[in-house]
Amino acid sequence: MPILAADKELSVYENMAARFDVAAAKLGLDEGLQKVLRSPNKEITLYIPVAMDNGKLEVFVGYRVQHSIVRGPAKGGIRFAPDVTLDEVRALASWMTWKCAVVNLPFGGAKGGVICDPQKLSRRELEAITRRYTAELLDFLGPERDVPAPDLGTNEQVMAWVMDTYSMHVRHTTTAVVTGKPLDLGGSRGRREATGRGCLIVTDRALQKLGRRRDEQRVIIQGFGNVGSVAAKLLHESGYKIVGVADIHGGIYNPKGIDVPRLLDHVLENGKLAGFPGCDRVAPQEILTRDCDILIPAAIENQLTSHNADRIKAKVIIEAANGPTTALADDILAEKKVFVVPDILANAGGVTVSYFEWVQDRQGYFWSEAMVNERLEEMMVASFDDVCGYAERHAVSPRIAAYMLAIDRVAFALKLRGLYA
Repeated sequence: MPILAADKELSVYENMAARFDVAAAKLGLDEGLQKVLRSPNKEITLYIPVAMDNGKLEVFVGYRVQHSIVRGPAKGGIRFAPDVTLDEVRALASWMTWKCAVVNLPFGGAKGGVICDPQKLSRRELEAITRRYTAELLDFLGPERDVPAPDLGTNEQVMAWVMDTYSMHVRHTTTAVVTGKPLDLGGSRGRREATGRGCLIVTDRALQKLGRRRDEQRVIIQGFGNVGSVAAKLLHESGYKIVGVADIHGGIYNPKGIDVPRLLDHVLENGKLAGFPGCDRVAPQEILTRDCDILIPAAIENQLTSHNADRIKAKVIIEAANGPTTALADDILAEKKVFVVPDILANAGGVTVSYFEWVQDRQGYFWSEAMVNERLEEMMVASFDDVCGYAERHAVSPRIAAYMLAIDRVAFALKLRGLYA
């Protein structure tokens, strides 16, 4: 792998591009095709005026990047966070293209974001931002164009506002314009748990491949939001021993195992991990280097870097977050023979069930949760096996294999379609 410059290590776009370049070279793609596949289809910057509750006018900056529509409508979340950047949104849109292709969904990739702190905004202010953001993007959204979903700082309610705003403008209810909606507005059963459940599925599959048993695995999870908490619950119920978890406020660690149901009750009551008894307190970053067999980074980007990768004790990493490992850290983990299930495979359970929701909305027929989970497992297992097969045939890491598989599928579709000029 080409060395990524140290000053570029924490750029999420540069990390994505570094992996893309390696995979494209392994596939033997010509230079022109590489340029097309790396370049986004559209990048839109929005300026969103909002009348705040205090009577003042504020202008929020928003983005929507559509990276690819070669294999189908663009698909990707909308995040509300104070540190959203175009570079980040551009990288996440690219990852969505490769993620959808890895699990063979008929979608391209997109991502959106608004620079704001949802914790400091009232419900009315959040609704105003969401509706104006959606209205400005009306010409680009739609079930056959671009289908948003929740992401960091957004939720079912925000998606309901997106759906309603779009529907009011097109003059008919269009539930398939967005996924991650409330059940009563066309959401899918099993959607909230989908990313965490997908992590369980690929963790099980990784252990089968490595010849290990569930009940012998000590697990640490960094991030205890929707994905991390669901993963902890499902892994615990499946026989894994959760020994450490962390949220933005801090972490807890107990080598004998954590009582996960009790912990979930504690977090529901207190809103954070702090104060849970019987565990050592550790910093969110420190939890990554504590002793364990399986590490699940489920927080934000750039958590495993060249500065801490050499201290990682886990033998298996399941990337529940997007971009938690930098390209420079990849090389260190490879030297340590750590088996990494990459983000574009490990956390694809969410977009897979989003696809199921889109299909159900378009059919007007909704599945049972058992059917959703059964089909999710079928697709995740097949995708895991496809990636491992690619890795073995080409003698590359699972991450590069996932990129190769995804790029190959998108490139093949692009060649079949040709270039319109």
